[in-house]
Amino acid sequence: MRFTPLPLRDNSATGPFLPWTVALGVFLAALAIAGALTLAAAVERWRADRAATLTIELPALAGDDGGRRIDKVLAVLTDTDGVAGARPLARAELVALLEPWLGAGNIDPGLPLPRLIDVRLTPSASVDLARLKTRLAVVAPGVAIDDRQLWLDRLVTVAHGFQAVALAVAIAAAATFVGAVVFTTRTQIAVHRETVEVLHLIGAEDGFVAAAFARRSLVSALWGGVLGLVPAMATLVALGEVIGAVEAPLLPRLTITPLLLAALAALPPLAGLLALITARTTAMSALARLP
Repeated sequence: MRFTPLPLRDNSATGPFLPWTVALGVFLAALAIAGALTLAAAVERWRADRAATLTIELPALAGDDGGRRIDKVLAVLTDTDGVAGARPLARAELVALLEPWLGAGNIDPGLPLPRLIDVRLTPSASVDLARLKTRLAVVAPGVAIDDRQLWLDRLVTVAHGFQAVALAVAIAAAATFVGAVVFTTRTQIAVHRETVEVLHLIGAEDGFVAAAFARRSLVSALWGGVLGLVPAMATLVALGEVIGAVEAPLLPRLTITPLLLAALAALPPLAGLLALITARTTAMSALARLP
């Protein structure tokens, strides 16, 4: 049987309900997906950074410029398997690291500062940190190794928590959307009950009638998906610019990648498909109970 649009004019207050509900759901889902993908990229960057570098800290000692200790530490590092290179940070670099917290120009030139050595590791290298610290303690008592393991692991845990929240938001948005489709479809069938009964009398099958309601939901969901996606994209671009202006190396960078674009572009079609399936299933169930 060839499909012919049925005269199902919307005489109820539910007409704009579904598109705007879908728009809100797509908006929230887009933000959730962008957040989840951004955090996933940040986690990979943090893990790569943890595996690629170490920081050696030598405490400041009165009357000691640290030169000898630096040379001895560098000699130990050069003799350590897995170390690709080591570079002591100049005092100007240390001051630059402290100024964001202490303020520019507030660090006295005579203030003793700990000496830091930036250590680069060979990719996929496994360095015995306990043994390295023991060797370094012999030539430079009080030395500390910051392998970023502890606090980066905490960052990863927090990021995974936010990803779980983003997933929950996306699921909640989808559930709300499905509920809206069910409510709208049942309401429309009730509003057009007389028309449906006439169609049944002239021999129309439930599948034919259900297709009409499914098509209405499909169009509404596609339109609502576009309505929600446009402000979501604008929001993400604005957030990306704001975050990009903040000088914080560990802060996740919100970048519009091809993967993110593909995921966002798929939201309206997915919303339409879900609306089509939900509306048809709901309509078939409701029509089966009609005389």
